[in-house]
Amino acid sequence: MGDNVVGLVAVILLFGGGTLALLSLSPIGKAFAARILGKKAALEDDETAEEIKELRREVDEMRHWNEQMSELGERVDFLERLVAKQREAERLPPAR
Repeated sequence: MGDNVVGLVAVILLFGGGTLALLSLSPIGKAFAARILGKKAALEDDETAEEIKELRREVDEMRHWNEQMSELGERVDFLERLVAKQREAERLPPAR
């Protein structure tokens, strides 16, 4: 039974070590190691910061569009009332 245990441990160490070595070379392994060490990936931080800036610009534009749509709605309402008054005046008989 002692030989079986030694063989099992050898297999586990061989495959486990190989898996850990491959994992350490992968992007996931590098990110995991950086997190353990408390480092942040500078490239990812720059990309994230740029994405956040772009999203903020888009949100500001959308807020501006909302204001413009509200103003356009008010103008349409005003023009509709103006046209309605003009049509009313055309329907009424002239004052004598």
